[in-house]
Amino acid sequence: MELSRRAPTFVAGHRGLVGSAIVRRLEAVGFENLATRDHAELDLTDAAATAAFFDQVRPTYVFVAAAKVGGILANSTYPADFIRINLQIQTNVLSAAYDAGVEKLLFLGSSCIYPKHAPQPMKEEHLLTGPLEPTNTPYAIAKIAGLTMCESYNRQYGTRFIAAMPTNLYGPGDNFDPETSHVLPAMIRRLHEAKLTGAPFVTMWGSGKPQREFLYVDDLADACVFLMEKFEPGNGPVFANVGVGEDLTIAELAATVAGVVGYGGEIRWDTSKPDGTPRKLLDVSVLSNLGWTAKTPLEDGIRTTYAAYLEQMP
Repeated sequence: MELSRRAPTFVAGHRGLVGSAIVRRLEAVGFENLATRDHAELDLTDAAATAAFFDQVRPTYVFVAAAKVGGILANSTYPADFIRINLQIQTNVLSAAYDAGVEKLLFLGSSCIYPKHAPQPMKEEHLLTGPLEPTNTPYAIAKIAGLTMCESYNRQYGTRFIAAMPTNLYGPGDNFDPETSHVLPAMIRRLHEAKLTGAPFVTMWGSGKPQREFLYVDDLADACVFLMEKFEPGNGPVFANVGVGEDLTIAELAATVAGVVGYGGEIRWDTSKPDGTPRKLLDVSVLSNLGWTAKTPLEDGIRTTYAAYLEQMP
């Protein structure tokens, strides 16, 4: 089903890494009636305000990219915030979307929904088959609840709520704050600053051995629009994994980022710090069978992200 380019379309979280990429993609393919609100204009944790917005705008399509996100340090420091805020946002948005008669909705999840020791690569059916990674359990449970809400609304009300489960994301508009950023943007900042100061070495968290998969955010945005047009909630999962289908170790990632940034010093590893999940590789066969694959090579994406970081530096 091709989406109407003229229908009112709400992108929740349009200022964030994912939301801004979805807006770029929708504009690129001709969407003419995008509805966006920043946090000052619409607090999605406020149920009444969210309902009033949906009642006024009556969007046909909704992309739910609004969320509280962060890396291991942020998740460990603010676990109550991560579960509370994400539960509030998705509960309010899905409820208001149903009440307003939204035709189709896509909810953004995360690969952290899968068990810590899930088989690799992780398939959609591996959800809820084992314990989660402790460092981000509150966030993961919130995202699992969002998925379950989509399934439940579809079953009870016949809605068309689907979800995309992306792997680790990066790209222009990323968060480079050393306290709250994810691993790849954190590496870009650390290694850039080390280059500027001439530091002989940089110490990274963990052992460097965990394996991770990284998806350029504009590829995710392309996949989200693709899923809204090609993927329907049926008898199986209402969500599809979105990734590149290959991974690398954190140590290999650090070496790649160092090469892009131009840092020639030593990279050391602090094994007293947590590694997180040993490996998180997604099985992307559901999406590839529909005809979609990621396009951006990792080093090319890192170069674009580094250039964006240099532009937004104070």
